[in-house]
Amino acid sequence: MRLVVIAGAIATIISLIGTPILIKLLSRRGYAQAIRVSTDTGKYPDHEGKRGTPSMGGVAILAGVLGGYFITHLVTWRPLTASGLLILFLMVGLGLVGLADDYLKIFKQRSTGLRARTKLIGQAVVAVAFAWLSLQFSVDGNSPASMAVSFVRDTSLVLPLGLFLLWVWFLVTATTNGVNLTDGLDGLAIGASTMTFLAYVFISIWQYGQNCAFAETSTCYSTLNPLDLSIVAAAAAGACFGFLWWNTAPARIFMGDTGSLALGGGIAGLAILSRTELLLPLLAGLFLITTLSVIGQVGSFKLTGRRILRMAPLHHHFEMLGWPEIQIVVRFWIIQGLCIGAGLTLFYAEWVRA
Repeated sequence: MRLVVIAGAIATIISLIGTPILIKLLSRRGYAQAIRVSTDTGKYPDHEGKRGTPSMGGVAILAGVLGGYFITHLVTWRPLTASGLLILFLMVGLGLVGLADDYLKIFKQRSTGLRARTKLIGQAVVAVAFAWLSLQFSVDGNSPASMAVSFVRDTSLVLPLGLFLLWVWFLVTATTNGVNLTDGLDGLAIGASTMTFLAYVFISIWQYGQNCAFAETSTCYSTLNPLDLSIVAAAAAGACFGFLWWNTAPARIFMGDTGSLALGGGIAGLAILSRTELLLPLLAGLFLITTLSVIGQVGSFKLTGRRILRMAPLHHHFEMLGWPEIQIVVRFWIIQGLCIGAGLTLFYAEWVRA
């Protein structure tokens, strides 16, 4: 528990202090994201007040996560583990894809950033590399990830290598895009991400205390390096918490795709390595709801020519209805909290039942 507190505290301090430094650097050079404005062909919420707000805040978040993880290991003189490094690899790799997207939005003033196909290819390369590497570095025949589909622990459904790579790619791409779509209001995505990472702190610590490496019982968990996963999750939660201070309405900085893709990758990676893949729809419930709102909007328009929402994603629909931004954010945080509560209840109930 001491390691988790140290990692979270260090990450929070780095993010809390590093973000205003990044704000000054970007503002001084005029690096701000383009804002979509309403036209005759499309109506958008009035975000004119956000014009000039710098983006690429995900750089500060990643600095917090990396600093929290590595400094904790240095201070406590603990060896690094493959599981922890794999999560960081996934976060940094996807963060670089997002950084390229933010570069186009800021320097080229192209609000759409990278082409969708290019972004998906970049995500796929990082996700597949993570998937393959996660099957290596085994300890006593147990690798960081398992080719078995997992719920609260591995199930009997074991995938062949090709399907496993596709499964990981799907989980990573779905989660990263879910966080990215949710990042449309000040503090919304970063606050929801903080809750999810805290949930994985609890799950990883619990798995560490009941790990099969200590005692082979009917309820033990085969997760490899669960304590290190809790350190990564705590560092991510701390970095998000520090950044939220500057990202809450009215935001002084946006995290951009650099942050949203990295955080989505961290969440998906923790689900895969903690063997809780099918629990992800609840632990990342708000991101799933947001994604489904976009799918429903696009599908309805293509099939019927009518839109089910005034604007997708869902939070913009409520903006168009006149809800204040802060009200939408807080209520969506409540929804995320309820989803995470349901997920943790299932996680604990499975252990009690077993």
